[in-house]
Amino acid sequence: MRSRSLPCTPRPLTRAVRAAAIALPLSILAAPPASAAETDARRYEIPAGPLSSALSRFAGDAGVLLSVDGNLVQGLNSSGLRGEYAVDQGFAALLRGSGLRAVRDAQGNYSLVAESAPVELQTLHVQGSLGNALGSMEGYNATHSSVATKTSLPLLETSQSVSVVTRQQMDDQGSQTVAQALRYTPGLMSTPYGATTRYDYVALRGINDGSVDNLFLDGQKMLGDSGTYSSLQVDPYFLERIDVLKGPSSVLYGRSNPGGLVALTSKKPEYEAHRQLQLTLGSNDFKQGAFDFTGPLGDEQRMAYRLVGVVKDADNQVDGIEEQRYALMPSLSIDFTDDTRLTLLAMLQHDPKSGYHGGLPADGTVYQHNGQRISTHFFEGEDDREKFERDQQMLGYQLEHRFNDVVSARQNFQYLDSRVDSEQVYQYGYTTQYGYGADGDLYRAYTGAQEALHAWSVDNQLQFEFATGAFEHTLVTGLDYQRRKARVNYDGGTASAVNPYTGVRPEATYSFYHQYDESRRLEQTGLYLQDLIALDRWRFSLGLRQDWVETSFEQTNSIYGDQSDSDKESKLTGRIGVLYAFDNGLSPYVSYSDSFNPNTSPAYNGTTGNFDVTLLKPTEGEQYEVGLKYQPPGTDDLYTLSYFDLTQSNLSSKDSSENFFRSVGEIRSRGVELEARTRPTPNSNLVASYTYMDVEYTKDYIATSGANNRGNTPNVVARNMASLWADYTFADGALGGLQVGGGARYFGRSWADAENTLRLPSYTLFDASLGYDLSRVGLDGVGVRLNLNNLTNEKYVAACNSLYQCYYGEERNVMATLNYDF
Repeated sequence: MRSRSLPCTPRPLTRAVRAAAIALPLSILAAPPASAAETDARRYEIPAGPLSSALSRFAGDAGVLLSVDGNLVQGLNSSGLRGEYAVDQGFAALLRGSGLRAVRDAQGNYSLVAESAPVELQTLHVQGSLGNALGSMEGYNATHSSVATKTSLPLLETSQSVSVVTRQQMDDQGSQTVAQALRYTPGLMSTPYGATTRYDYVALRGINDGSVDNLFLDGQKMLGDSGTYSSLQVDPYFLERIDVLKGPSSVLYGRSNPGGLVALTSKKPEYEAHRQLQLTLGSNDFKQGAFDFTGPLGDEQRMAYRLVGVVKDADNQVDGIEEQRYALMPSLSIDFTDDTRLTLLAMLQHDPKSGYHGGLPADGTVYQHNGQRISTHFFEGEDDREKFERDQQMLGYQLEHRFNDVVSARQNFQYLDSRVDSEQVYQYGYTTQYGYGADGDLYRAYTGAQEALHAWSVDNQLQFEFATGAFEHTLVTGLDYQRRKARVNYDGGTASAVNPYTGVRPEATYSFYHQYDESRRLEQTGLYLQDLIALDRWRFSLGLRQDWVETSFEQTNSIYGDQSDSDKESKLTGRIGVLYAFDNGLSPYVSYSDSFNPNTSPAYNGTTGNFDVTLLKPTEGEQYEVGLKYQPPGTDDLYTLSYFDLTQSNLSSKDSSENFFRSVGEIRSRGVELEARTRPTPNSNLVASYTYMDVEYTKDYIATSGANNRGNTPNVVARNMASLWADYTFADGALGGLQVGGGARYFGRSWADAENTLRLPSYTLFDASLGYDLSRVGLDGVGVRLNLNNLTNEKYVAACNSLYQCYYGEERNVMATLNYDF
């Protein structure tokens, strides 16, 4: 057994840190009640704009819950709010002349009603110090996000590139996976493995490691194991919004991919009753039923529930492949006092079948093989050895308490459990490449695995809002801890060849063997401090974090004997950002951030006479970003332009003659991103983006034999990407209630392999949607929608991982959805 370590915190301090992480919620619940927020004045700087945005920001900054009927504020504007106000005074000032007033109930929550009479409300929740950065919203244009700072901050004042996909955008575009929901977001590639729906792969800013290690749920990292099949997936119907943070983010989240992260926010309980039933039918015999129920519990309305469920059954564009899902997400919110809220969360998901997850050689897909191409429906595996059954459970809570107008505390906890039972026969090139077989026969291998993953994480945060002279501070300090353990029993083997061109499939023969049993562990403890400083129109963001990470694995290998290794790493990361918010809506900014990500997968050293398994050094990343954001005064529209220079180092690379991995590789990614989210008219939405990227290997192992990729471009990277989506809803006349939408997605030429021997052609895909509100014909609460993706049925290879593994993109797909809201 081998181990090595870098300087790290002594064990007693580590134990003390973990004890503090667990003890914090007890101190929150035992804390004395806060002072009454409705009587204490504080300073606000809210610009002129739509009344809905001004109210949302005011409620978030004040830390109160606001319920709003969107029809009441539609088309109304606000002159903004500047100066010191108590909560009641602030609402009165914002609503002056609008014909509306804010009413406070016995629990300290506010609702918006007409001055003459109350109305039936549709709820918009804004709770506590995170404001509307996590709540539900209407339309496509989010105004705030917490993903970059762990506190509610206007996107216009965030000195890093952030994109937000709202619930309405997901619905209008008919997104069936998280990856599909991100198709119109700049700076990312959401189909690096083609039309697969088993995982939500997202490659950000040219950085793709083949994992889903950059996904977060409700502020917590989804602790799947990137070296196994135990990576979790969340159904998009369970989500309220998706925030995408571009660039390194270790200062708040610890180990992370330097390209960025995707933060999923689940649906939470609401205090106004709402129920939805949904039925979707579509291509490949797609059938899905879903429901979403929420509302208050009890006469005092101190509790609210939400229950969301999905049942899905579908075939696939690949012959013989199926998808099935049974998923449930219950949650319960309890307001112990006006200042203390606990939300209990759970997700239970069973996927008996998880769709296609294979690839085909470039020879026969990207270009013809002897004048023929492999069909997009061809299945290279075997029905009796195709299995991917996944069970995953998540239990957690979010606890928030405001001590007073200065101090608030939050704790987020998640426990994850996943079990995967899988088998797969897959191809890896033609048999003739290995010196045997007939022309056109595919060489095939077999893998099988039984896996169990257990993980939990906790994030404790204290937030302080105060002023020192002319400087206004929002100080966030935190302590987080995560622990993950994965066990896997892995089988290998080979299967007889199959020819994709003849239409004949002989009965398969197999050769199996048990390869290894492995246990993999990871622990991370992190302390972080962030200060958001406002000085007049200046905004400064300063952050530091210290992490201690321990990784280990133990392997019983039937071929090479027992193997094990462990590693301890200590890393200090930081972030700094400067932004100036002009009165005219322009906000130029500059920022720097860095990251690190420990290697939890073993690398194999196959040198002659020796076989060893070791953990490589953590990859590291750093990024410089310069940008400009623009929000025209009086609107929620947001236009962003950013230039980034990103480097990822310590990538594993090898000399093909030694088959020995070394942490010597480096990628540099530079580019420009443009995004526009606007409402040209009150009944329309428009989302447009363009990305230019220049990505290359800047360091690689100088091989004594074999290729050196220095100067080459990684696969799954296009120099140019662009997208445009627009929709319009007719309000009146014969077409009243009709919604039409359409979009286009362009992905430029990319390389099939890191050696840059084969280019993939560019492709452009068109999407369309058509919806109608059936309440216009007397069916209250009923709506229908038709979505068509890849409208022209373009046949294309979305990406390749090598010359032997290329992935067809999704064929034309038609989905019809019926909603009933009541």
